[in-house]
Amino acid sequence: MAKVVCAGIGVLDQVWELPALPAAAGKYIATGLRVVGGGMAANAAVAIAALGGQAAWCGRLGADAAGATLLAALRRHGVDTRGVTIAEDARSPTSAVLLDGEGERILAVFPGAGLPEEAPVPPELLDGAGAVLADPRWIGGAERLFAQAARRGLPRVFDADIAPRAALHRLAREAEHVIFSERGLAAFCGHADAQAGLAEAAAMLPAQVAVTLGAQGSLWWREGRPVHLGAPRVQARDTTGCGDVFHGAYALALAEGMAVLDAARLATAAAALKAARGSGWDSMPDRGAAEAMSAQGWG
Repeated sequence: MAKVVCAGIGVLDQVWELPALPAAAGKYIATGLRVVGGGMAANAAVAIAALGGQAAWCGRLGADAAGATLLAALRRHGVDTRGVTIAEDARSPTSAVLLDGEGERILAVFPGAGLPEEAPVPPELLDGAGAVLADPRWIGGAERLFAQAARRGLPRVFDADIAPRAALHRLAREAEHVIFSERGLAAFCGHADAQAGLAEAAAMLPAQVAVTLGAQGSLWWREGRPVHLGAPRVQARDTTGCGDVFHGAYALALAEGMAVLDAARLATAAAALKAARGSGWDSMPDRGAAEAMSAQGWG
């Protein structure tokens, strides 16, 4: 099995189901509530394990109930947690997710408090790895992981979601594969035109750059021009974490030696399956399902 080491945030998500997303302030009655694992790099690690890879997660949790729940869930899903730092007197990241019947959501994340920026990324975790992945929620951890991976010549994938512009520029320069969300690309380049922003990012970065576009697929900068990769049509139950699944599947495919666009197609299939299956780590797609969807005639 190919191995990927992930560094970044893990979050305990409280998912509140509503008939429709709120349009204004007020009181709303939820039709359901689930408490599930989440967070960019943690989602990616669980997706990698579900897809048949070996996954290790380096992150920071508080010594609290939320942290204990997340740590137990990561281990239950087959993720190596030797790189997790448990900080006394810290608070673990948590979030509130408002979810409508079409799978769209409003997400409010509390990134935790008292979590140590200097927490280690153990070098031995990279033994046998084929790729690494990091998000911008733990800058120091991402930098340490990318530096260690560069010394070993491993592919470095950056999940470039919305973050302060300086942080995005800082980390993107350390990665070989920079895959933006639409809002992350807008934060990086300062405007909302995805194609123009991708061209700007490609001119600035010595990396493979792309931007995910949700149900519209993704856009990749290849040989001086944008290449669009579509996505399969699914009935979405919950889009939370689909981008993270995409990044995890893409990193795993690179670790297995796949070419960029082949890896992107597998990642697109995995993300679409996650949207159709619903929220939480128990809904991660397996490899057989992802490969079957990837083989279909879309995109």
